[in-house]
Amino acid sequence: MAYSTKPQLQVTLVDCPGHASLIRTIIGGAQIIDLMMLVIDVTKGMQTQSAECLVIGQIACQKLLVVLNKIDLLAEGKRQAAIDKMTKKMQKTLEKTKFRGAPIIPVAAKPGGPDAPETEAPQGISELIELLKSQIPIPMRDPSGPFLMSVDHCFSIKGQGTVMTGTILSGSINLGDSVEIPALKVVKKVKSMQMFHLPVTSAMQGDRLGICVTQFDPKLLERGLVCAPESLHTIHAALVSLEKIPYFRGPLQTKAKFHITVGHETVMGRLMFFSPAPDHFNQEPTLDSFDFSREYLFQEQFLCKGLEPADGGEANQQAGQAPETPCPRQQWALMEFEKPITCPRLCLVIGSRLDADIHANTCRLAFHGILLHGLEDKNYPESFLPRLQVYKLKHKHGLVERVIDDYSVIGRSLFKKETNIQLFVGLKVHLSTGELGVIDGAFGQSGKFKVHIPGGLSPESKKTLMPVLKKRGRAGRGEAANEEEGVERAEPSQPVTIRLTFKRYVFDPHKRMVQSS
Repeated sequence: MAYSTKPQLQVTLVDCPGHASLIRTIIGGAQIIDLMMLVIDVTKGMQTQSAECLVIGQIACQKLLVVLNKIDLLAEGKRQAAIDKMTKKMQKTLEKTKFRGAPIIPVAAKPGGPDAPETEAPQGISELIELLKSQIPIPMRDPSGPFLMSVDHCFSIKGQGTVMTGTILSGSINLGDSVEIPALKVVKKVKSMQMFHLPVTSAMQGDRLGICVTQFDPKLLERGLVCAPESLHTIHAALVSLEKIPYFRGPLQTKAKFHITVGHETVMGRLMFFSPAPDHFNQEPTLDSFDFSREYLFQEQFLCKGLEPADGGEANQQAGQAPETPCPRQQWALMEFEKPITCPRLCLVIGSRLDADIHANTCRLAFHGILLHGLEDKNYPESFLPRLQVYKLKHKHGLVERVIDDYSVIGRSLFKKETNIQLFVGLKVHLSTGELGVIDGAFGQSGKFKVHIPGGLSPESKKTLMPVLKKRGRAGRGEAANEEEGVERAEPSQPVTIRLTFKRYVFDPHKRMVQSS
């Protein structure tokens, strides 16, 4: 037998289903692909599911080529013109993606359709193979690190055992090694292994592999992960660095539920978004760790350009300007899963709204991200979340009702009647006249309060706060008889506001109010 001295490249084709209802399978499959072939029906062009596949490709793959299939269905005299027109359309579609300038090739994989005789030769396939050979990147494979394999099929062979086939994501494996099915907490010994029907004694990252084990029911694992024993953990929640998919319509709201896909697993999850403190919005993103020593600002929704600020941007609107929300370079979410999931750290996470109508012309993929920290303890709200320093910035506004003396004023409209003002004693407030004050305590039972001004009121402030005596008019009909005519009421000549600003940490069990010194 003669052997070629030329190096050979083995290519594995992963066929992802095209139908929109199978999006979970497409997302799982895309994560093991080095180069993506986007197959488009040349007579129809981009469909909704094609667009979703392109979005997934942008997240999970680095290289793309477009295959325009079914060119045999085009009228022969107008075929080339139709191919050229669709090629230009596809070029325009790719223009704003990372696949700009990707090759586009016309083919007829099965001329005449599935029922045509086998004598009908495919068109353009040899050219496609040559294009693939020129475009395929030679990936770097690393055999070190713990073994991790994404399993996409599991079946039994009589007299042999149960076979799990999939792609090795990291590490390597040898015959006789033990592997764990972490979702089931089951450890099994590798009895035999095959690659493309050939027995092997070892395999490494990037290889497609079949592992045979004994005494394992294949019905327990259709798709999932297999790993080195105790190298993966099951988590109930996670901290994820994420980005919104621009084609998703509508905001990403805190407390909203999404379908969360990690590998081949899709579960429902609820999100809480947060960002750096505003003075750190331009900080360089960190995609391999999460810093628990920093403080983070709670967000009602993921911040992106064109989003109105939470306060409605009143000042801008009054000035006739469109409100502009500054956007941080990195944002995170606390992701809480309805069912625990098993996954490696720094894995890809994709969020979707798969309950949306698959026939609607909308993108169901909402965001993607990197899982930075998994929470294994089921009791994480009490045991772990207090470590997460996410705060809400609270603003309260009231009015000065009257002056007591040079160092004290009475305020109102900052608290409700039922508020326990004692909780706010000692907090600093700012008067619109410029003074800094400290809440001294409640004044009466109606929500009014006393403010101490350590530096004293300035002469200008005292002048502003000088009361103007007003007389009430004659009591109208039906008013209480005990309201005496001519009672005088003191009010400042112009309103002086009191502003209280403080932080409240979302996961602080004591619900303390904190102010910067």
